[in-house]
Amino acid sequence: AELTPVVEAAKAVRLLREEQAGLSEMLADPEMREMAEAELAEIAEKLPEAERKLALSMLPKDSADERAAMLEIRAGTGGDEAALFAADLFRMYQRYAESQGWRVEVISASSSDVGGFREVVASVTGTGVFARLKFESGVHRVQRVPATETQGRIHTSAATVAVLPEAEEVDVSIDEARDLRIDVFRSSGPGGQSVNTTDSAVRITHIPSGLVVIQQDEKSQHKNKAKALKVLRTRLYELERSKLHDARAADRKSMVGSGDRSERIRTYNFPQGRITDHRIGLTLHRLSEVMEGPALDELISALIAEDEAARLANLEAG
Repeated sequence: AELTPVVEAAKAVRLLREEQAGLSEMLADPEMREMAEAELAEIAEKLPEAERKLALSMLPKDSADERAAMLEIRAGTGGDEAALFAADLFRMYQRYAESQGWRVEVISASSSDVGGFREVVASVTGTGVFARLKFESGVHRVQRVPATETQGRIHTSAATVAVLPEAEEVDVSIDEARDLRIDVFRSSGPGGQSVNTTDSAVRITHIPSGLVVIQQDEKSQHKNKAKALKVLRTRLYELERSKLHDARAADRKSMVGSGDRSERIRTYNFPQGRITDHRIGLTLHRLSEVMEGPALDELISALIAEDEAARLANLEAG
């Protein structure tokens, strides 16, 4: 089944070339020449795109492309304004997911006092989620006048986005008895106030890697444990993917982004209504539309196209 797109693309190229060869022979016939030239011109337009599709279909696929994704957004520099921007980004991704027919489930969220998010983690499920969101990882910078700013000065804040392919149980081997330390405690809200009176919060420490996941959003200890294990598996799976990624250093150069969370990838300038992706030098003067969600697809499609072009060039150079 995996060969089907390659076979179809190869068939399309072969048919066009056969048609081209037949029409070239017809050029010698004065009565058929004009028709043959017109049809050859059409084929000359279609053939490069068909050959490009064939080349793209033969590029190695990221095995995680069709997976669901774990979306993590954290407020960075900028205090309350960064937390508000993190909430704006999450809303943008929620709206984009809706436009794609995906489902978003919040795994955990830590709200700030002004209504934004210090951190929010969500599971995004649907067809090809990771393939379309994977280039969103990095530092997103915002330039705007905060609602609390009385002098009208523009502030610069930032939020960090991480998109990880979700792991299935079969992807990561965990021996709960040996590899995990599970602690339960009472959930607490802002300022240390008690959310409930039972030990429902769960902290899981993965002893071999040192990874720690805390989950306390649910009132049920079992639900918190299940969510924490889901996050832990995904982070362990990403650790393994990162090791493979680092081992293929040449591939990284052909990507539009390394997925490094410290890389500044995009600036959202509200006073000028523009959004700029620094990796591909693309600026759109439709910031308000992009923040509504569906229009984000223009940026995502451009990033995917740039990545495909870079990988094709890398393949041809090799």
